[in-house]
Amino acid sequence: MSRLNLAAAEDARAIGARRLRATPVVEFAAVDGYGPIFNAGVIEVDGVFHLFARGVRAGYLRNGGEGPRFLDYVSDVLVFTSEDGLDYRFQQVLATGADEGAHSVEDPRVQRVRSGRREHVLLTYTHLPDPASGRPWQVGVHRLRYKDGRFALNRSSGRVVGPPGLPDKDAVLFNLRDGRVGLIHRIHPDIQLAIFDSLEHLFAAGDDYWQGHLRELERHTLLRPSPGALGIGAGAPPVAIPAGLLLFYHERDARSHYTMKVALLDHGSGEVLAQLEEPILRPELEWERAGDVDEVVFVQGAVARPDGSIYLTYGAADRCIGAASVETDRLVRALAAAA
Repeated sequence: MSRLNLAAAEDARAIGARRLRATPVVEFAAVDGYGPIFNAGVIEVDGVFHLFARGVRAGYLRNGGEGPRFLDYVSDVLVFTSEDGLDYRFQQVLATGADEGAHSVEDPRVQRVRSGRREHVLLTYTHLPDPASGRPWQVGVHRLRYKDGRFALNRSSGRVVGPPGLPDKDAVLFNLRDGRVGLIHRIHPDIQLAIFDSLEHLFAAGDDYWQGHLRELERHTLLRPSPGALGIGAGAPPVAIPAGLLLFYHERDARSHYTMKVALLDHGSGEVLAQLEEPILRPELEWERAGDVDEVVFVQGAVARPDGSIYLTYGAADRCIGAASVETDRLVRALAAAA
């Protein structure tokens, strides 16, 4: 093996994300009236990290019979802030299911998207209808307003997008190089990509668009689970770097353990250029391995840092939130070796 190939192989083995703390950055029950606080997206504004987390209202019960895992399990979107990405303070309840005509709002991601000659900050989340309705979960989208250090929902912008009548979730938005808007979403068990001319095109896409998307779902499939794995889903909105777009995503392996993986997408088309076979983070610490759902690290936030690293936030065992970091250059070398 040449020195170059040997170095690339060593990078591939050593690429694992580094936990920034041995304890969660947001603990279970950190906010009055809530128990689990997990699965959080993050954005940095003026040197402050704004963490958008899924908070489950206290009082839920584990179901001892058939049906869902838990009873009275209702999620809201909570916002925390931090100057260093480690010590977070609760700021506000941003959204509830009642606000959005849903039973729960789950797994928020937050992202910047250019459209119509300006930049927008958007919240994507899982819109969960009343379980008794029989309707599937879908992708919810909201524009956000920012003023005086706080984000707020643009109340007129909220809507559900995606194929009608099909369970769809794990959605993130990003721009292609030419300004078009990509929506990465998950129709189980794969990850798919839909492309729109603008945000307005996405918001107005009707049944014709989505039926066409479904008819050619094979062509729109971006990533598939590894052999033996049970499913995958987008994690954080893609991070733009010179080599392309870094997509951090989760995979549920054959043992139902959730791990963090990464792929490099083409900036022009959104297609996969390379992906790492091995996870860059696995459940290892006690609070990642044991909780309401055991053996889970579930990435949803990624922010490029001036020091050449990427700051990552992830849900742990459906109970709390962890933070990690990965070196961008080393990650890119490992992806180049895997291409």
